[in-house]
Amino acid sequence: MTQTLTATPAPVPGGTRTLRLLRATAVAACLPYLGLKVAWIAGSRVGIPEGSALLEHRVTMAVGNGLTVLLDSCVIVLTLVLTRPWGLRVPAWAMALPVWVATGLLAPIMAGFPLQLLTRALGGDTATSSGAGGEPFLDSWVFGVVYTGFIVQGLALGALFARYARTRWGRLWRGRVRDLPAGVVRAPYRAVAVVGAVLASFPLAVRLYWLCGGSAGLRDGERTADVQVLEGMHVAFLAAAAAGTLLLAFRGGRALPVPAPLAANWVCSAATACWGGWMLLALLLPADDPADRPTTLLTLTYAGQMTVGLLLASVGAHFLARRSAAVRTLP
Repeated sequence: MTQTLTATPAPVPGGTRTLRLLRATAVAACLPYLGLKVAWIAGSRVGIPEGSALLEHRVTMAVGNGLTVLLDSCVIVLTLVLTRPWGLRVPAWAMALPVWVATGLLAPIMAGFPLQLLTRALGGDTATSSGAGGEPFLDSWVFGVVYTGFIVQGLALGALFARYARTRWGRLWRGRVRDLPAGVVRAPYRAVAVVGAVLASFPLAVRLYWLCGGSAGLRDGERTADVQVLEGMHVAFLAAAAAGTLLLAFRGGRALPVPAPLAANWVCSAATACWGGWMLLALLLPADDPADRPTTLLTLTYAGQMTVGLLLASVGAHFLARRSAAVRTLP
């Protein structure tokens, strides 16, 4: 995001009952995850069964846990920024970027975990182990507690940000796509939108292949029903990110309200880039068993997904910056 993404905000009260409830909910939803992570850093093995890969690389685990503690702590900071009057004075890029990252990390969990639960309820096989030998990774209750907390975080944070964005930047996306001025997205960024959509075809095709039952490039234990349904989710995010960006860039779907393609660009580019980057980072963790080491196709798919998401997000950022500049010239 650029710093030109500004508009004259109306005051946001920081003490309404709904606001206080959403703030308390978002903060409380962080506590189980933070508690587990701090306990693991301190040496506790609560929720980690014997044979887990997490016990094999204690330094790496401590560093990874420290990073995720920092990330989840940022949710608490964001909650305060979104609910206090002084939050409206935070520079636009410093507000939008962390919320975009939070969107990208939380949206796939909010969509994927319920899909996994549904798959398991219907009798699908699950991925509950790590490594070729099928060693357990975490106790099953950990996933339930942590992912439920993430979903609550996402819902509360999303509601708070929607209210904040409407107050501060609502003028940027009024009307329908047909009302947008010609050239609202300049030619270089229209080219970026096309390049991003074309590049999306690679991770999209690979994930469609895995969704349809293919196993080339997957490691042992990754060909399960609940993992397969997540491939469908990532296919949807990739397709929606490309479609929303192209609609913004070329003013397509002229009868659509502007928030529709803008939201598709924001949420789906974030989910595509951030989750692809997070999974790529996970592939860098050391693996003693050759069967656990990432395949070239898996690595290229995550890297391609991250690259596509960043390209498409840059088009959305450019659109908002241009709209902000135009709005400031209005009476």
